[in-house]
Amino acid sequence: MSEVYAARRTRLREICNAGGSAAALVSRPANVRYLAGAAPPGAALLLGRTPQEDLLVCAGPTADRPTQERPDESLRVRTLPGAAPGDPAVAAAGVAAEHGTDSLAVEEHHLTVARHRALGSIAPALRLADLGGAVEQLRVVKDEEEISSIRIAAEIADQALGELLESILVGRTERHLALELERRLVDHGADGPAFPTSVGTGPNSGRPGHRPTDRRVEEGDFLSVCLGATYRGYRCEIGRTFVIGTAPADWQIELYDLVFAAQRAGRESLVPGAACRDVDRVARQVLDSAGYSEGLTALTGHGVGLEIDEDPQLSPAAMGKLDACVPVTVEPGVHLPGRGGVRIDDTLVVRPEADGGPELLTITTKELLAL
Repeated sequence: MSEVYAARRTRLREICNAGGSAAALVSRPANVRYLAGAAPPGAALLLGRTPQEDLLVCAGPTADRPTQERPDESLRVRTLPGAAPGDPAVAAAGVAAEHGTDSLAVEEHHLTVARHRALGSIAPALRLADLGGAVEQLRVVKDEEEISSIRIAAEIADQALGELLESILVGRTERHLALELERRLVDHGADGPAFPTSVGTGPNSGRPGHRPTDRRVEEGDFLSVCLGATYRGYRCEIGRTFVIGTAPADWQIELYDLVFAAQRAGRESLVPGAACRDVDRVARQVLDSAGYSEGLTALTGHGVGLEIDEDPQLSPAAMGKLDACVPVTVEPGVHLPGRGGVRIDDTLVVRPEADGGPELLTITTKELLAL
């Protein structure tokens, strides 16, 4: 992987040079990991004028970490001394100033005001510029190694969800089910959950971002589950809706079929060159035409990777077009206050038609099961 990390840093160096900055300071954790490999919390990457000047500054040691949790072995690492070592980002700015760097691009969207002031204090002669979302844009298109990690994360999530569906659910609380799912993710090899697991029953079902409560599963409920696994830092997302105990009611079948149609329309539109807003539009249009325009989620999907919510955003106001090898979610849903609702959520990779079209990573059945 050293060559991969080095190539990523080279691309960012070219962007910085084109923008007039001699060096860059990367402090956002996901961006540090993308450019330097796994690193201790709070680490900062100083991107110098040459690869030899690149430096990872850490508040804690890296040698005592498992091999898969260590940074790029070709990268110079400096560990700050003492029990209270200070801020690695501020220390990295001091190193840049010592090397005679006159301009430094920083991630202003990640820095606090206090941290920005500290950078200016330690190196007052250093001109600070905004790096913006340059690293985030580099992260949008994944290489096959990254996609492989997301694929394994999806397999773990599918396995955890499948096992839960084989257990007795009536009488158990949303909170209990969510905790069990997260335990199963780890049991099957995940680093941990990709985000807090959401389980909604009855009137809570289909509500995006629902935090599990002590409500117990009852016969006839809709049960909606949204979970994800993290594997080697990369994340996936899957959401499914089921009916508990009995054959579904007519209104449940009708609502489920509608959301399924919207989700399928969104999935089928994931082709390289498609406008992000058009993917949202085709899914949203199915729900709008059935009279569910009120209360729909703000977006139909989003990118996934080292973070669970990355660019691109599949929303009505989204700009840009999809590229190949971009993992995204497609997750339309409808929630009816007081009754419940349906959400269906998959992680897919945008692929050209010549390669078979969108690659579905989360494969748990989307049939409306009565459990």
